[in-house]
This record gives sequence, structure tokens and C-alpha cells, in this order.
Amino acid sequence: MRIATLILTLLAAVGTASADTAAQASAAAAPRWSVLDAYAGKVVLVDFWASWCTPCLRSFPWMNELQQQLGSEGLVVVAVNLDQERALADAFLGKNPARFRVEFDAAGTIARQFGVQAMPTSFLIDRNGKLRARHTGFKEKLRASREQQIVQLLKEPAT
Repeated sequence: MRIATLILTLLAAVGTASADTAAQASAAAAPRWSVLDAYAGKVVLVDFWASWCTPCLRSFPWMNELQQQLGSEGLVVVAVNLDQERALADAFLGKNPARFRVEFDAAGTIARQFGVQAMPTSFLIDRNGKLRARHTGFKEKLRASREQQIVQLLKEPAT
């Protein structure tokens, strides 16, 4: 019984590894955006947020940590605010300072290019400008797995 479980576990792991490789090979290019052009060769975490979003409030300290800990390895965090009133975003940032780049997209142009439908939504873009992951929401219990994805992308060379 234990051997059968072990074999099934190994087969599932191999299948998952193959799926990850296939996903990497077929990853779509990130939308064209001059901000991303400035970070060619870097791993970029693009996070869409709004001042009224409670999970966004919880994600800011984490993104500050990521930028501080992994910035020297090639990670760039870019947070895109979608508030229609800049004053709301500025008040949020006054209480929750960002130690990463913040852009403003009141018209939602960039968010539409990325297909954002919920707050927060984040995207991981590899060193070659390919979309490698999309995450909706922010949950503390998923931090470690998201950090593993980032670290893995940082290990991959630009081609």
C-alpha cells in the first residue's frame, strides 16, 4: 500500500513538473507598457490595488519586504493604483508607505491590458518579459509559495 502511494506521488510530481515546463515554454508575453520596458532583464511583480481594498492593505508590507530582500537579485515590485481619485491613493500611501514603484491608472487602461477583474491582482513577469503567474487576492498562508515562485524566476537567466 505504501509503495503504491509513493508511486502515485512520484507520478503526480513528474506530471506537475512537466506542466510547469510546458507553461514556461508557452508563457504569453506581458502587455506592452513603457514601465516594463524600463525593467527588461528583471523579474517584475506587478500588483494592481485600490485604497478601499482590505487585502491590498495586508499585501503592502509583504511587497516592501520582497523589494528589500530580493531587489538586489533582480526583483522589481511595481504597484498600480486604480483609484479614480488620486487623493484616496495618496492617503493610503501616507499610512502605508511603499518602498517600491507606484504607478497610477485612474482610467484603468493598464488594468484592462492585463485583464484585471479583482483587487488585488498581481502578475509575475520573468526576465524575458513573459507572464509566468497571476494571483488574485492576497492570503498570508500563500506567501511562502508565492515567494518560491519569485525565487525560482530569479534563478532563471534572461535569454
